[in-house]
Amino acid sequence: MNQRHLVTYLVLALVWGLSFMVLVYVVKAFGWAGTVSLRALTAGGALWAVALLMRRRLDFSCGWRPLAIAGFTTVVMQLAGIAYAAPRIGTAMTAIIVSAIPLFTMVVGRIAGIERLNGRSIVGLVMGFAGIVLLVGFPDAPLTPAFLLACAISILGSFSAACGSLYVSTRLRTTDPWVVTIGSFLWGGVMTLPLILFVPLPTVPGVTDVLWLLVLGLVTSALMYVLFYGLLAAIGPTRAISVEFAVTVVAVAAGTMLLGERLSWAQVAGGTVIIAGCALVLGIWPGARRQATGL
Repeated sequence: MNQRHLVTYLVLALVWGLSFMVLVYVVKAFGWAGTVSLRALTAGGALWAVALLMRRRLDFSCGWRPLAIAGFTTVVMQLAGIAYAAPRIGTAMTAIIVSAIPLFTMVVGRIAGIERLNGRSIVGLVMGFAGIVLLVGFPDAPLTPAFLLACAISILGSFSAACGSLYVSTRLRTTDPWVVTIGSFLWGGVMTLPLILFVPLPTVPGVTDVLWLLVLGLVTSALMYVLFYGLLAAIGPTRAISVEFAVTVVAVAAGTMLLGERLSWAQVAGGTVIIAGCALVLGIWPGARRQATGL
């Protein structure tokens, strides 16, 4: 990893980590459904506009159905899970649950016959799911039905994101990443737009609210995804996906220090176990043998 890649890695970790705080602010103004839909439409539309300005050829010959499935799994379910959970269980805890996506990816991949598990991966999976139990079962806040529902929706969103990532890596592996990103965001935005009728905006958004929404859509979604795909191609998937761990650290630090969120010691232990388990699954713990894929 050269200096430019390291800077990109750190920018992704910082921006995506702080985006959880921005998300909570936007949800207060637009509601979770409005936040997901408008964020996705803003990101997809902006990337499409940039592609046109760059005269980048976009080949949508893969068809609408695969892009719609990718949009449902990786945009609708994942972003809805985050937007619904963050204001209810805290940005720190939501970020820790999101960091478990590699664990779900490995499990679903093994069931689908895409991934192969070795002893290290199995230990990592057991650790990761034990961490989730600690995280959800021993909160600092009261263990209410609303808390458990928010946790369940967040976990479901992360599980869906894992399924979507595997689907994209198999069904759309030869499709231009710009096409996949634009298509999935636009489909995700269209799918969630009708939900605003059932989850109306809680208030009339002001200019500041719209600006934060633009930050969420243009910066944390559109721009960061372009940087992430570039990093993915440059340093390989294993190292690139490990940025989720750094994102979690930033999000937890911001949530506890800037928002005053509290985590129980059991939850701190759970988050640590989840990250350690993911590191085992991904093979990125210190001194690990370098993988052949881009490492």
